[in-house]
Amino acid sequence: MPAAPVQGVRRVTQPRRKDEAEASAPRKAQEQTASAEFRQRTERQSAQATRGRQAPEEHTPTTGRFFYALKVPASITGPLSEAQRKLKGNWRTTGREQMHVTLCYLPSAPLDRLAELKVLGARLTENLGPMDVKLRGTGYFPNEGSPRVWFVKVEAEGLDELAAALRTGVQDLGIETEELGFKAHITLARRKGPAPRVPPMNFELGWKAGGATLQRSHLQKTGPIYEQVSTFRFQVESPAAAPPNEHPPTDNPPSRTQQTEAQEPS
Repeated sequence: MPAAPVQGVRRVTQPRRKDEAEASAPRKAQEQTASAEFRQRTERQSAQATRGRQAPEEHTPTTGRFFYALKVPASITGPLSEAQRKLKGNWRTTGREQMHVTLCYLPSAPLDRLAELKVLGARLTENLGPMDVKLRGTGYFPNEGSPRVWFVKVEAEGLDELAAALRTGVQDLGIETEELGFKAHITLARRKGPAPRVPPMNFELGWKAGGATLQRSHLQKTGPIYEQVSTFRFQVESPAAAPPNEHPPTDNPPSRTQQTEAQEPS
């Protein structure tokens, strides 16, 4: 007698499970189809994004940072490099090969005007002779408050005039120049955070500058890199001292042989 209800229960529950399985089959098929479509769509989007990263559009600059400058010889950069050892804190020093005297800075010069800048530099320096450049004491920009730049002052006869002529010439070409007034100097270090000042230092150093250069500045995270694009030689030779007169003047004119000897170089 107890077995009959159990069998009855089995007859009732088995058809119910079959009905549920038949009813859920279409829903599972739909879920599987939707999942496959989603996976395919995601893979296509990922592939498109990857292709975009592998082949980005290249950006070609049309302007660059340039400056006219005097290069500093090794005989001067050595002692200046020794002075940099006195710096403490967050100062970023200027490398010996990068030390220069900026004459005119062009923050955004069109690259297609580079030939004109070269012609300008050559024209303004062809009638100049070598310059006797002297170093003076150190200083800071700005002098008050927190300084950004530590530098050494520079002096040379004709240097201010050359810088002014270059600036006027560049502006006449319609190219932007730095707005700050010209102060001849060599940058020794730039302040990048808290850092104490170095006591004033004086240098009894100098050199004879025989020309100027046009440089391009490439900014990097570690600091600028300078590329020399042109050089301009100061072409006027320094006047040589006249040799002493070995023959005292006489009333008699020199013979033809004497005239020839006097005209020929020694």
